[in-house]
Amino acid sequence: MRVPFIKMHGLGNDFVVLDARAQSLPALDPQVVRNLSDRHEGIGCDQLILLEPTQDAGADVGMRIFNQDGGEVGACGNASRAVASLLGEPARVATGGGIISVRPEEAGATVDMGMPRFDWQEIPLAYAMDTSAMPVGWEDLETPAAVNVGNPHVVFFVSDCDAVDLARIGPVIETDPLFPERINVNIATVTEHGAIRLRVWERGAGITRACGTGACATAVAAMRRGLVSRSVEVALPGGTLTIAWDGETGIKMSGPATESFRGEFEWGQYA
Repeated sequence: MRVPFIKMHGLGNDFVVLDARAQSLPALDPQVVRNLSDRHEGIGCDQLILLEPTQDAGADVGMRIFNQDGGEVGACGNASRAVASLLGEPARVATGGGIISVRPEEAGATVDMGMPRFDWQEIPLAYAMDTSAMPVGWEDLETPAAVNVGNPHVVFFVSDCDAVDLARIGPVIETDPLFPERINVNIATVTEHGAIRLRVWERGAGITRACGTGACATAVAAMRRGLVSRSVEVALPGGTLTIAWDGETGIKMSGPATESFRGEFEWGQYA
């Protein structure tokens, strides 16, 4: 079975997009996802995105998101912009984290990521605590914030995010028993100009050049602490996103999305 794919990226966070709206596809089990995501023997990507028809009222298309380890997650901001660019018109997209609104623009897209969630049970955490300043720490990383923006994030504010050994400490925090569904780890520095520099350890993917939901979660956490304005530039290794949140409506994320190339693969080679 020959299956077409589209390779896309948002600030270097890359995706293989499969469109099951016009062509019915076999079930995407974790091994197929891992094989396709492999950068040496597969197509290679951080996440695999499946577009499909949806029965959700008020949604135009469904989007399922699989990390390269085969696990399915509820949201991906960069992939949402890529899908907006691919659709070519404003749409409402049903995801595991809820329905989001996407709007393509000349250089990318703006996505309404919905309202952030802060309750400890919505992150989720293993037990109750204040998620705006959690009384926990890992080595020198202390008092983080926790935010769910379709998937769970913990955010640490430090003086220099580049000085943190994220490759070492990231997986330790991701798999800590405090986080029963694991966690995305964000290390952020608020600059003297009121912007944010950010590095992200993404659960199931590792260090990534960009994480849209991480940028949203970090910006919102900084806004709650009064560290930045209600619209802020978040600079990641792959580029910059603009995050705006008025506290009453959904988070607005704007940034680029790029199609890299298209191709086909034989499904049986990866099953």
